[in-house]
Amino acid sequence: MPALIVAYPRKADTQFDESYYAGAHTDLVKQTWGPHGLTGAEIHFPADSAQPYAAMVVLDFSGAEGIDAALGDPATPAVLADIPNFTNAEPLIYRAR
Repeated sequence: MPALIVAYPRKADTQFDESYYAGAHTDLVKQTWGPHGLTGAEIHFPADSAQPYAAMVVLDFSGAEGIDAALGDPATPAVLADIPNFTNAEPLIYRAR
């Protein structure tokens, strides 16, 4: 299943608001990308502070063309602009087939 995997690397000064991310930000992602075939958002938070990422999410899409459409959506910049509301980490984005 086509997916975007977004990981937020943890550094010594990384801040991450898990509640905001799992609530408001994920709702924004679903609202913006749902019409493009987003079928699921599986969020993973680390088991302990020794893990290299503050959070990861697997965003499943019904097709690769949906990922293209989602990334090209005029509202996607608002999704990206929301990142500083929950973290100071720079996300890594991996596209899976």
